[in-house]
Amino acid sequence: MSKDDSFAAVGKTAVMQNVHGTMTFLLNYPPFNLMETHHLAFLVEHCQLRFFANGEAIIRPQDGTVKHFYIVKQGLVRGERLLSGQDTPETTFEISQGECFPLAALIGERGTRTEHLAGSDTFCLALPRADFARLFSMSASFRDFALRGVSSLLDQVNQQVQMQAAENLGSQYSLDTRLGDLAVRSPISCTAELPIRDAVRNMHLANVGSIVIVNEQEKPLGIFTLRDLRKVVALGEVDMEDPINKVMSSPPFYLSPGASAFDAAIAMTGRHIAHICVVDQDRLVGVVSERDLFSLQRVDLVHLARTIRQSSRISTLAALRTDIRQLVESMMAHGASSTQITHIITLLNDHTVCRVIELCIQEHGDPGVPFTWLCFGSEGRREQTLHTDQDNGILFEADDAADASRMRGLLLPLAEKITQGLAECGFTLCQGNIMASNPELCLSRQEWDKRFDQFIHTTTPINLMSSSIFFDCRVVWGDDDGARKLFAGVLTKVSSNELFQHMLAHNALEQRPPIGRFRDFVVARSGAEKDTLDLKKQGLMPFVDGARLLALAHGIAECNTLERFRQLSERGVIDAKDAAAYEEAYHFIQLIRMQQHQLQDRQGLPFSNRIDPDTLNHLDRRILRESFRQAKRLQASLALRYQL
Repeated sequence: MSKDDSFAAVGKTAVMQNVHGTMTFLLNYPPFNLMETHHLAFLVEHCQLRFFANGEAIIRPQDGTVKHFYIVKQGLVRGERLLSGQDTPETTFEISQGECFPLAALIGERGTRTEHLAGSDTFCLALPRADFARLFSMSASFRDFALRGVSSLLDQVNQQVQMQAAENLGSQYSLDTRLGDLAVRSPISCTAELPIRDAVRNMHLANVGSIVIVNEQEKPLGIFTLRDLRKVVALGEVDMEDPINKVMSSPPFYLSPGASAFDAAIAMTGRHIAHICVVDQDRLVGVVSERDLFSLQRVDLVHLARTIRQSSRISTLAALRTDIRQLVESMMAHGASSTQITHIITLLNDHTVCRVIELCIQEHGDPGVPFTWLCFGSEGRREQTLHTDQDNGILFEADDAADASRMRGLLLPLAEKITQGLAECGFTLCQGNIMASNPELCLSRQEWDKRFDQFIHTTTPINLMSSSIFFDCRVVWGDDDGARKLFAGVLTKVSSNELFQHMLAHNALEQRPPIGRFRDFVVARSGAEKDTLDLKKQGLMPFVDGARLLALAHGIAECNTLERFRQLSERGVIDAKDAAAYEEAYHFIQLIRMQQHQLQDRQGLPFSNRIDPDTLNHLDRRILRESFRQAKRLQASLALRYQL
């Protein structure tokens, strides 16, 4: 071999090693870890490695149409933009190793709106725009990421969570499954005139727990279940030769084939039913039973809810908390999102609260005063996790102050029993005494109205903090008419009080997302909380506070954070894309928090919202950082809106 041939061989080997090394590097990061090998090889072969010194501009808006797709191989890239009303540019995002940019500008064939600067000495892989277009057309996984960004990363995380949970439980269908795919294709039905005996025989032969009574057009008129049969037999008031329409439940509850398994589960739990008809254009097409939905390792949602509502002792309710924790694992295995799970936890908690109230009334006597049990905070927003404390109060109607004082005296002993019963069931007593057993929170509607009015018109720090708790309010037990009138008044007062909105906005900026300018996360530097951040206070609360402020300011009565964002988007208060980004970020932070609580529960540790980000894998760290950035964006928009 000649010297030239030898040098050529060495050079070829070096190039191959460089290509292999770059591919190995990219396989550590999404979306490159999902791409087919030949597509990834195309990317690497057409890239050039470029160096940018600290502070050097990589892309600028004035450069015109973006010419390259960049992947950070080493270093940090900052995005800076001059926002309306500001004199100096603000860092709107940071891009670190393994991340890429600027996708939206490349897809839109336009210039970037943000200046991208090297935050330190930085090496980037640069792919020419024409080659980016070819890769976009060739690779489905790359195209999906380019079009959906963080959404596609969240899909990966949710799949990982579901697979991990399913490894323990062995269940593989999703709660997002359409009822049209899940329901029994040939439901057992009969006419209204069929004798009860024959209907029961048909159920037995088909080995089903229900039969649907239909008319000639197959429209459901009623449903008869095994539970109904037990009642018929026990009472003995009906002849088995009587027609089935004499004992059927009518009208039957139904959902469309497009509804999800989660929709059915929530309906069964809330309505205390075990079967749901699936109806398409007034015609019966299927039946879904609780057995179809949840045969989850001895625990199912509908049965658990029924057991809670039928419990005869508070000690039984306390024991069922373990089943609720197991159900959370099962829900994750069935593909439930963090929001679906918090909704379910809140629903079961509502059932528990209602049963505790009923048992306390049975044991200690009815005070003779109609009252409404209110919940505040995360329970008011339907956003509870396994770790929850009590935030509750009582509302009642009174003629005057003397009447209210008399009624309060009758209600407080019962309220004390209820809060202690809830504590026995795992609802921690509130350290701030935000509980119905507190005389200041057992009030007539007029007294509540006066208190809320004080929050709005006397904006002290304490009143602002109180409004952030009490204005997330919901009825759990009792008549909701008084509460609806009360909160309608609150909305009217807040929407017309710009000073109070301004103070709420200032309060909403108190908890800053834990990301800094030159590092991934800002963590505690000393003490027992060293190297950790708070997922609830620093991550979720910026979204909760921002959504509450904007909802109150625009007369939206909904308390749930994500529903507030959706309604704000529908009204044009915030951009639809921003609302979607906030929702995704909130979902993910809540998911990380729930996983943390599950791990703490399995290890017998006290629940905590603090986490060391270094314990997360790269994908989780990346999305968590992006989620915090969305919280920062929301706060920046509030600061601009309210000139703070």
